[in-house]
Amino acid sequence: MAKQEWVEDSVGLNKRDRWIKQIVYNFILIVVCILVLYPVLWVVQMALTPNEMAGLGGGFSFENMSLSNFEYVMGHTNQEGQNLFLHQLWNSIIVSAITTVIGVLLACTAAYGFARLNFIGRETGLQAFLVTQMFPGVVMMIPLYIILGKLGLTDNVYGLVLVYSVSALPFCVWNLKGYFDTIPKELEEAAIVDGASRLKIFTTVVLPLARPAIAITALFSFMTAWNEFILAATFMNNEINYTLPVALKQYVGAQSVQYGYFAAGAILVSIPIMALFFALQKHLVGGLTAGSVKG
Repeated sequence: MAKQEWVEDSVGLNKRDRWIKQIVYNFILIVVCILVLYPVLWVVQMALTPNEMAGLGGGFSFENMSLSNFEYVMGHTNQEGQNLFLHQLWNSIIVSAITTVIGVLLACTAAYGFARLNFIGRETGLQAFLVTQMFPGVVMMIPLYIILGKLGLTDNVYGLVLVYSVSALPFCVWNLKGYFDTIPKELEEAAIVDGASRLKIFTTVVLPLARPAIAITALFSFMTAWNEFILAATFMNNEINYTLPVALKQYVGAQSVQYGYFAAGAILVSIPIMALFFALQKHLVGGLTAGSVKG
């Protein structure tokens, strides 16, 4: 009886310890979530407060809640009566989409070549790609501006596409190359035995298996082009050609900040990125090749 009572007490203590640990962990997670979400909720609060009342110390009440900031940002026009937000949104979409397509196409082919082919300069090329990531983009600002000026692409969205595609390519190549290395070569060898060409193997075997890495690479390219500010602000002079991050700068002045408009614009700028995350979330979990080869 004594032994049975001791076992029951031990089981009870273990259950109590697990409950205590679970409560502590849940409390920590709740605190972390509050700390992470608080800045976001603060921005939402300022965006829903009329601009003249919004600010770092401004209060919020449901009585004052308004969509006037969003209406102003989305309906703001220039002297010619053109809707600036729609033009700037279109510029951001064009720049980000084309940059993503070019970056993924070039990165996939280059990464597969580095991962599977042996050629002169292979290691040197990989190291050169890696070295370029050591320098921030602002270091290349002056030479890029001169090159775009000679090409007639300053104050042009396609000039930004060229710059962003080149800037994102090294990271994309290294990211995809590392994933291609994890794809078993036995799959490609089996396809070669069946008479498939290298191009067919790449398009029908490798690319489908590399879908998670391609999704991550595409997401990185899109986010980089969508959020970039310094180069876009330098190369663009006409506000009709601005991208959305550059357009937000007009709400931050030397003497004052229009917090309501700035917060509303920041939310509008972040919506496409959040939508892209939700659309690609099923592809962001790797491991599609797990178990594809036995033995």
